[in-house]
Amino acid sequence: MRVTEQQRRVLALCAIRVDGSGVDWSLVARQAQFAEGLDALWAGRIFETSAAATRSLPVLRLGIKDAAALDERVEAETGAADRAGARLVTVLDEQYPANLRLIPNLPPFLFYRGTLAEADAWSVAVVGTRSASAAGLERAARLSGLLAGRDVTVISGLALGIDTAAHRAALDGGGRTIAVLGTGITRCYPPGNRDLAERITQAGAIVSQFWPTRSPGQDTFPRRNVVTSGLSQGTLVIEAGETSGARMQARLALEHGKKVFVARSLAADQDWAREYVASRGAVAVGDVDEVLRHLAAPDRVRQKARQHQQLSLTLL
Repeated sequence: MRVTEQQRRVLALCAIRVDGSGVDWSLVARQAQFAEGLDALWAGRIFETSAAATRSLPVLRLGIKDAAALDERVEAETGAADRAGARLVTVLDEQYPANLRLIPNLPPFLFYRGTLAEADAWSVAVVGTRSASAAGLERAARLSGLLAGRDVTVISGLALGIDTAAHRAALDGGGRTIAVLGTGITRCYPPGNRDLAERITQAGAIVSQFWPTRSPGQDTFPRRNVVTSGLSQGTLVIEAGETSGARMQARLALEHGKKVFVARSLAADQDWAREYVASRGAVAVGDVDEVLRHLAAPDRVRQKARQHQQLSLTLL
């Protein structure tokens, strides 16, 4: 795996740990997109005046003094990714996913296996509970297969239940699908979906925002939901309870300015879903045409992402 010097500098900033604290990774991602933003970080300067900046600044200034230790961590992690057959994309790279570039809490890097394509800008996340009903699994498979048949990239989280049904249906329909991991790229969770993950790499990608050797943890799956929302134009929730991760993703999607779709059966069954439709702008859907009419053309998404980059480069 080839890692450029600029990519390595981004990763090294993310490797900083001082007394158990690190630099906020989304802050790194935001500032690295500015003209001279990466150089400023390595000089101990943060452009924004957010709470994240206040917390990160003293950690940054101490951490950059031990560049050798940071390089050692980067070398170990990129080596592990390389042995797993993974590749790297950062916010500095043109091939960084267009939809993901538009959210404020974007990850500074992704490790991935398979392929990332411009066509993935035309995408919908299909999510739901791990303990899905038979009807929910059938609904997830039907809608995901139809989306894939319309050249929509189906994005989900490789979890059991709805996620698994969505990925499989997209593949069976001859379409693309992306699995967003809650672990590092060298691992697979749940282990029982290892074969599915390998199949996905042949018709899409598995991606991770974490260090390649990262094990699953309490924080990794909520962070995974951020990227699953960010990679897509909208999130379609098939079946999810009041406290589920899928409901959390619906909230994140609204915060990201993305579309939220809920299956009509879910809106009929769950108070939170009815409230999202009634007062938060979510759309109750029963077929894929109701989803597709709310999606922007891929060229429009890529244009918006380029404008976002260019704005960053000219603000200072």
